[in-house]
Amino acid sequence: MTRKDYEQKIYTVSELTREIKDLLEEEFPLVWLEGEISNFRVPPSGHYYFSLKDANSQIRVVFFKSSQGSLSFLPEDGLQVLCQGRLSVYAGRGEYQIILERMELKGWGALQLAFEKLKQRLLDEGLFDEARKKPIPELPRTVAVVTSPSGAAIRDFLRVLYRRFHNIQVFIFPVLVQGETASLEIAQALSMLNRSSLGLEVIVLTRGGGSIEDLWAFNEERVARAIAASAIPVISAIGHEVDFTIADFVADLRASTPSAAAELLIRPQAEWEEKIEDLENRLAYRLKQALRFRWEKLHYFQRRLGDPRRRLADLALRLDDHSERLRRGLVIHLRNQTDGLRWVRERILGLNPLVQVRTNQSHLELTTTRLNHLMAQRISKLGMGLQTQGKALQVLSPWNVLERGYALTQTLPGLKLVKDAEAVQPGQAIRVILARGEMDCRVEKTRKKEELDFVKGTI
Repeated sequence: MTRKDYEQKIYTVSELTREIKDLLEEEFPLVWLEGEISNFRVPPSGHYYFSLKDANSQIRVVFFKSSQGSLSFLPEDGLQVLCQGRLSVYAGRGEYQIILERMELKGWGALQLAFEKLKQRLLDEGLFDEARKKPIPELPRTVAVVTSPSGAAIRDFLRVLYRRFHNIQVFIFPVLVQGETASLEIAQALSMLNRSSLGLEVIVLTRGGGSIEDLWAFNEERVARAIAASAIPVISAIGHEVDFTIADFVADLRASTPSAAAELLIRPQAEWEEKIEDLENRLAYRLKQALRFRWEKLHYFQRRLGDPRRRLADLALRLDDHSERLRRGLVIHLRNQTDGLRWVRERILGLNPLVQVRTNQSHLELTTTRLNHLMAQRISKLGMGLQTQGKALQVLSPWNVLERGYALTQTLPGLKLVKDAEAVQPGQAIRVILARGEMDCRVEKTRKKEELDFVKGTI
């Protein structure tokens, strides 16, 4: 169509707008645009609407919610950004605009600004709070390292780790540590390790040093939230000592370098061996103290009890004495009962000879019955007393002491009870009396009580 044809044709507004739209979209299919955000707003739909301006002009911008997945910061007025999108015309208002497909901050300052804004937002949410950080196990057995398998970071980490401690299992989960997909791979790795059945106790997230752009994957929000959601403690070791990332603030423990992460993860094996030896020495000392105390207590009771055979002989004499007294008492009691019966019978017969036979028989039966009853009561009472004294004697019996593992030692010949190790000499014959049986032995060595340090065996 020639210029003349355009001049002669009469357009409707819609027709003209549509042709302008087709020309613009055909001429500018995909463009990069640089400018400052202004009039930024977010309606309930979640789409971003704002203007992109420079010193002299501005253009309307639409950033649909479905295209915002790659966005690493929250837009706001005043930010300098680089945008990629398609030029379009909104027919409803006859305005041209840019429909964005990608937007990123411009320059190092923009990255630093995005870092500070995300850091403040996560801080306000409590993701950096010490109260939510999980403790690192003191002696982990299985560790996973999320890093690039070809980088120097993993070599430094393993070299230091195995130099300090040999018996630890390490699983390496390879991921990209920089680039557009690095943050997604890292977040997915953390999620998969938490669902694994490896029995992991610690996850180490590490890479070597680099610029802020190189480390930017560890400043992504998705990585920070994956670390916070991990049920397994996470140690971050990103870059050099002066490098700080969002991952460092969220992690349960931050190490300045990959080598430092290995040092923080576990103490040297020599320190563990020294600690175990110290615990063994303390246990042995307390055991010796306990045995010494019980040994002294045993000697104290031995001194108080004295010779158990002498005590047993005294109790046997007392038993014989009580038995004799009981026998004499029964004889006297029976004699008195018999004399009383004879007197009653003679008295009755002397008063009335006619009833001699009947009276003699009835009173004799009555008296005999009462006598039998009294004798039964007396014998039962004395029997109970004897039973009680027998139980007391059984408790005090030295044989009960011997049943608990103790023994009596006597010299040969003479059978003199040995209470002190100084009472016998090496080579002297002795007799050891046990709960069941006895042994004739010969002394090999004696020790004074003060020389005893640790006691083994039996008496």
